[in-house]
Amino acid sequence: MKKVTAQFGGKITKPWIEQYQTSPNWKAGIFQNLVPTETALNWRKMPGVICRQIKGHKFGNPSTALEIQPFDAAAFLQEAALGKFIWYGHSAILMRINGQTIFIDPMLGDDASPIAPMTTKRFSDHTLSIIDDLPEIDLMLLTHDHYDHLDYDSIQQLKSKTKKYFVALGVKRHLVSWGVDAARITEFDWWQDQDFEQIQITFTPTRHFSGRGLSSLSKCLWGGWAIKTKQENIWFSGDGGYGAHFKAIGEKLGPFDLAFMECGQYNDDWPQIHLFPGESVQAALDAGVKKAMPVHWGGFKLSYQHRWDEPAEEFTRFARQQSLPVLTPRLGEIFDQHARTAHWWTALAAK
Repeated sequence: MKKVTAQFGGKITKPWIEQYQTSPNWKAGIFQNLVPTETALNWRKMPGVICRQIKGHKFGNPSTALEIQPFDAAAFLQEAALGKFIWYGHSAILMRINGQTIFIDPMLGDDASPIAPMTTKRFSDHTLSIIDDLPEIDLMLLTHDHYDHLDYDSIQQLKSKTKKYFVALGVKRHLVSWGVDAARITEFDWWQDQDFEQIQITFTPTRHFSGRGLSSLSKCLWGGWAIKTKQENIWFSGDGGYGAHFKAIGEKLGPFDLAFMECGQYNDDWPQIHLFPGESVQAALDAGVKKAMPVHWGGFKLSYQHRWDEPAEEFTRFARQQSLPVLTPRLGEIFDQHARTAHWWTALAAK
């Protein structure tokens, strides 16, 4: 029971609220999007949404557990001119850039719905054990506090080897409640930036929402991360629907050599808070992305509307039409911005 309670994270207290009120994005007691946005929590539609989610998609899961390649510490830590990356499914990206190890949204837990009556099981097995083999994490970047991005079990296992945290405004209270030293955590509002070991880190806006329970809905900001060195410019789009902010990000921070684009868990029941594949490709083009990789898929089934592999298949199809180069590495594979595209998922029959 104690662990279930801990899953909700830090409580909303007066000192936290007073801090959030200083943000221009805090209005009427919550963080708000740049434009009016309907979230997935439309109570009138909720009964129908729940029924469709329970029924699920016939091909919502792969036919077998998705294999993750073992971590190769020597290859990952070997000095290189360009950044190296590893995708662990969904939105978990480990990178080695400018001599630093950075982990974005390291959700390696086996359940994306730890407080729900039913589990949302991961497509891969024993992923928390990956943490044991990872090197020291110089910087953890967290985009928002949804369970599929901020995982209690993962944070517990990672906090002994993580030096510093850059997080969305509002996430700090969760980490502190889970035993992370507050002095190691820096919160960011949209467009705020900071230099970290000669890497410019900027928190970019998205069109989404947040919350780990009814009392904490939109009490944490949401966004993406731009990561710039002298050699390359990387962008992690973060969760969120389509909007004019993508062009603004490109104008202020682009162009980007490589971008990790949210593409997965989209649904007609929540069209404004996740990108459909065609929208994801267009968002990349708006932001001046030279090469794109679809993420937010390959980890969990959070939408009943699409096949488990459809986000990658459709993203690559739309990107081909727009002449946008794409990367689709295997889970656990070390790659850089010059890696080749491989449609590895086609070898796995859906069930």
